[in-house]
Amino acid sequence: MQIALILIVIVVLIAVLMYNSLIGKKNQVENIFAGMDAILKKRFDLIPNLVASVSQYMEHEKSTLEKVTQLRTQAMRPNLSDEQKITLDAKLSSALGAITIAMEAYPDLKANENVMHLQRSLNEVEEQISAARRAYNQSVTDFNNAIEMFPTNIMAGWMNLQRRAVFEITVMERQNVDVGALFNR
Repeated sequence: MQIALILIVIVVLIAVLMYNSLIGKKNQVENIFAGMDAILKKRFDLIPNLVASVSQYMEHEKSTLEKVTQLRTQAMRPNLSDEQKITLDAKLSSALGAITIAMEAYPDLKANENVMHLQRSLNEVEEQISAARRAYNQSVTDFNNAIEMFPTNIMAGWMNLQRRAVFEITVMERQNVDVGALFNR
């Protein structure tokens, strides 16, 4: 009788520990994503200023500026899923990179103090986003491992926990940038 009671206590204790571990990992993913959301919001707030500052100089890149503005508008919509936010962030990163590279072709623009301040601010935010992505991806990997590995996968199934997507760079971002082509537009 005592051995059965000890076994029941051990099983209950293991179940509680697994449950708490899974909840902790899930909450960590959500917390890091929320922090990243705050940094992305900071980026979204900088974009209109950047577009307004550079648009008078960059008539040739008008379509890129319009694309950045459109992506920002899409990203600011409420009720986006995490996957939609991840996809829009990747597209926006790519478009902002194109603006940064194109800015090099405009000496007057590079000399403008407002633009340079915005560029520094945007670079700082991009570094923060990069760090937040790394933290998020590590947290998601830990979470995904926990919900897929035995025995926590059983508890995760009962809790209806689903895999989370990690931030991945797009195919375009994996390719080397042809700077020459950007300057010859």
